[in-house]
Amino acid sequence: MTTQRQRTASRRVLLSLGGLALLSACAKPQPDPSGPPATVAAPSSAPPLPPSASPSPTGLPRIPVQKKPRYVVPAQGGTKVVALTFDDGPHPAYTPQVLKILRKHHVKATFFVIGQSAAAHPDLVRAIVDDGHAVGTHTWSHANLRHLPAGRVRTEVGRAVDTVAATTGRIPGLFRAPYGNWSPTVFQVCAALGQTSIAWDVDPRDWENPGASRIRSKVLDQVGNRSIVLAHDGGGDRSQTVSALRGFLPILIDSGYRFVGV
Repeated sequence: MTTQRQRTASRRVLLSLGGLALLSACAKPQPDPSGPPATVAAPSSAPPLPPSASPSPTGLPRIPVQKKPRYVVPAQGGTKVVALTFDDGPHPAYTPQVLKILRKHHVKATFFVIGQSAAAHPDLVRAIVDDGHAVGTHTWSHANLRHLPAGRVRTEVGRAVDTVAATTGRIPGLFRAPYGNWSPTVFQVCAALGQTSIAWDVDPRDWENPGASRIRSKVLDQVGNRSIVLAHDGGGDRSQTVSALRGFLPILIDSGYRFVGV
């Protein structure tokens, strides 16, 4: 039978052991709550992190705030010039066809890409650049910017710019607002990010798919010296645009137009 004296001795031993454990724990260095959070090592099978992205768009110098977008290209000393532009790409079916036609005729164009599509098809963005074309941006998600606050506008514009910069290693400096909807806020954000806003003066409304012959005739009827032609290589079925491009491009070349950037 356990005596009262034995129970008292056992309790003293247990208390002593608990005190030693507590002292041992207090002696270990504790993490500084003001320092960086602890990190968990990634499993050995995890893929390596990609290299750091190219510079932030804020690396571009600020430009003057535009009051309106550019509708035509600068004069070229009397030479008849025209700029071809394509929106809403890149698209895996239609962008390669457009590039093939432009390559055949030795024509350079400007592609205003949607950030989401550029992120999904970085190989096509690089193909555009490798062929010597210019790449601008058309927001991250094709958002209507006109009534958005500055923070949302900056996210839409800046995220697309970052995506192209990370893909090509070059920070793009050309921007086109979806639906042609600019606002004072959009111009201010673009100026802060070094983005020049580009519009157009020739719109065949190819996004409506009115037929290749109608797209071609509208381009040829509206085009003039210094024109910026709006077309689309993404955002839907662009087979009519591709067919129309095959038709009107040789005519513009034969008419003496020289193709320039915006």
